[in-house]
Amino acid sequence: MTSSQQAIRALMQVMDDRTGNLPPLPAIYPDSLAPVVRQAEKGGRELAMLRWGMPGPAQFGGHPVTNIRNTRSPHWRRWLGPPHRCLVPVTAFCEWQDTKPKKTPVWFALDEQRPLFAFAGIWTRWTGIRGTKANPVEGEHQLYGFLTTEANDVVGSIHPKAMPVLLTTPEEMNTWMEAPWEIARELQRPLPDGQMQIVA
Repeated sequence: MTSSQQAIRALMQVMDDRTGNLPPLPAIYPDSLAPVVRQAEKGGRELAMLRWGMPGPAQFGGHPVTNIRNTRSPHWRRWLGPPHRCLVPVTAFCEWQDTKPKKTPVWFALDEQRPLFAFAGIWTRWTGIRGTKANPVEGEHQLYGFLTTEANDVVGSIHPKAMPVLLTTPEEMNTWMEAPWEIARELQRPLPDGQMQIVA
């Protein structure tokens, strides 16, 4: 996420920026903090730093889940309403090509200039321990994950299983943030091949 805070605020209609001085983030990893746009408690949208990894289903050990595919699952349905939806600002994302002797990172963006877009995300508050064994962080965490869908041909050539749900227009972002689930769920689809590419 290398776009400016000003660009995020403008495109995603942010009223309140709680991120402070946000530097470019050339890599964002699971369990790390990243900027997320969500509904503010007093109305409007706010930009805040949340930790990547939603609480996973208890029957599978409750391990953090970064990407959500099955929105019909009772575990995820509780967070699909507008109060728990969020926009995850992105300029490019990576999938790993299964090359030998080690995997190769392949980056995807809307075009070579890497313009700003968003993943369709959900978020929640959760109390417990996150972080590493060496540096555990205990207490309340604000967590997020984002939706995935079947891969288009661009992503599928590298990672055929799935791709993130990309929102590229203010209209799509508004629908995701505000519409009833019956309408918003239509956004859980692959971006058309011609609207994105592999970038250097």
